[in-house]
Amino acid sequence: MTISTSAMGFGTSVSSYSCLRARSFEKSSVLCNSQNPFRFNSLFSIRKSHGSSRCSVSRKSCRVRAMLLQENEEEVVVEKSFAPKSFPGNVGGGSNGEPPDDSSSNGLEKWVIKLEQSVNILLTDSVIKILDTLYHDRNYARFFVLETIARVPYFAFISVLHMYESFGWWRRADYMKVHFAESWNEMHHLLIMEELGGNAWWFDRFLAQHIAIFYYFMTVLMYALSPRMAYHFSECVESHAYETYDKFIKDQGEELKNLPAPKIAVDYYTGGDLYLFDEFQTSREPNTRRPKIDNLYDVFMNIRDDEAEHCKTMKACQTHGSLRSPHTNPCDESEDDTGCPVPQADCIGIVDCIKKSVTDPQVIKR
Repeated sequence: MTISTSAMGFGTSVSSYSCLRARSFEKSSVLCNSQNPFRFNSLFSIRKSHGSSRCSVSRKSCRVRAMLLQENEEEVVVEKSFAPKSFPGNVGGGSNGEPPDDSSSNGLEKWVIKLEQSVNILLTDSVIKILDTLYHDRNYARFFVLETIARVPYFAFISVLHMYESFGWWRRADYMKVHFAESWNEMHHLLIMEELGGNAWWFDRFLAQHIAIFYYFMTVLMYALSPRMAYHFSECVESHAYETYDKFIKDQGEELKNLPAPKIAVDYYTGGDLYLFDEFQTSREPNTRRPKIDNLYDVFMNIRDDEAEHCKTMKACQTHGSLRSPHTNPCDESEDDTGCPVPQADCIGIVDCIKKSVTDPQVIKR
C-alpha cells in the first residue's frame, strides 16, 4: 500500500510531521480507484509507535486550518479521477480489502476476496437492471428509491457495531461517528427527493421501503460474516448512485440551472453547523468543502459529489482498522493521554469475535 506524503514526511519531531501533514492535505485527493484512499491508517500507526512522545507545539497550532477549494478544482477531481467501472480490476495490490502482493496471505484468501466482489457486482447489476426497467423515464422517483436504499447499510453497520460493543468485542468510536454521519447525509438526499416529488406514487414508496427492509437484514448478516464484503457491496451501490447522478446532470444540466433549489438542500449544504457534513468525508480535512447552492443544478452536483465521498470511505473501510474520523487530531489525542490508555478491543466479523472471546478471556472484560 502506498504511503502518503504526510506519513513519509515524519522526521525526528512530531511538530515537523504535523506541518507536512497540514500542507499535504490541501492538494491530495483520492476517489474510488485510488490505491491509497486513506491517509489516516499510516498516521495512526506512526502515533502508536511513538506513544510516549508529545506534540511539541500547542493544541491551537496543531489544528489544521484548511483553505477553501475553488469550485472548478472540485469538479476536476470528481470528473477526472472517479472510475465507476473499476471494481473487478482493482482487486490486486492491496486495494478493495485484498492483502498487498508482498503479504503472507495465501491464495485462498485472495480467492475469497475475488468471490465476494464477484457476488457483490452480480447483485448490484441485477438491481440496476430492475431499476432501469421500472424507472427509465422517471428520474426523481428513481432517485427516491436509490436514496431510500443507500442509507440502509449505515444503519446495519451501526447495529452490528453496537452489538459488538455490548459484548466488549469492539472499541472503535470513529467507525460509529463516520457511519452515522454517512446516514445523516443520505437522509438529507432522501428529503430532497421527497421535496422534489419523488415519493408521490404509492408504488414507489412501497417498493423502496420493502427493498430497504430486505437490504437491512442482508447487510447485517453480510457485515457480521465479512465486513470487507459488506463495505465493498456498499461501494458498488454508491458507485452506481454516482453514475446515475452524473448522467442526469449531463443530460439535463441546462434545464436544472433554471430551476430553484429545494429549501431543505439550501439549509443542509449552507447551514451553520456542518460538523456532520465534514465527518462523512473521511479523505478530506474539515472545512475544505463548502458548497454553494444557487439552483437545482448545484444541488445535484453536490449530491453527486457526496456519493463519490461515500465511495472513497467504503473503499477505505475494506482495509480493516484504517477508518479515522476527519475530526480526530493526533495532537489532541497525545495531549489528552493521561498515561492510562483505553484498550482497543477489535475483531473482524462475528466468527473472529467469538474466537477471540474464547481464546482471550481479556477481550470480554474490555
